[in-house]
Amino acid sequence: MEMDTGLEHKFARFGDGLTVTDDAVIEGYASLFGQTDQGGDNVQKGAYRASLKGLESAGQRVKMLWQHDPAQPIGVWDEVREDETGLWVKGRLLESTQTGREAAALIKAGAIDGLSIGYRTRRALKNEKGQRLLTELELWEVSLVTFPMLPSARVAAKGATPEAGDIWREIAEVFRDARLELARN
Repeated sequence: MEMDTGLEHKFARFGDGLTVTDDAVIEGYASLFGQTDQGGDNVQKGAYRASLKGLESAGQRVKMLWQHDPAQPIGVWDEVREDETGLWVKGRLLESTQTGREAAALIKAGAIDGLSIGYRTRRALKNEKGQRLLTELELWEVSLVTFPMLPSARVAAKGATPEAGDIWREIAEVFRDARLELARN
């Protein structure tokens, strides 16, 4: 039996500013403001402000996980901040761990290009289209993931073609539809 912790996940491909350096430093956008994802949610500017301030005052950091698995931390986020575009993160993969080395290799090869946030919704509104406008989120973690959910927050890997992006979006839609169907049953 699965326990409901209220923890949600929001996926995004790395934003346009993504860089991955030889020393396993990664940076990019984990969330983009004003973009409606495939689940019908839209994160609003300022949604992370209180959470980030609370973490800072408590001397805590947002965790960097592999595929949302709390048993697999793979690095540290050195900077997590909101700007006009969204939630920007910069951190280091820990290549001293097996999963950190594997993650770095997969990112460099272009096999992994997604970020996903783990959060709890504190405040949200519904708009006339039935979409949730997320106005306050408690941010727990930012994971590197295989299948992102926010198609507009992405960057193609070197040598990738637009057709490859279309294929991955279709695959992500299949997974989303399967999750929704399972939730209904």
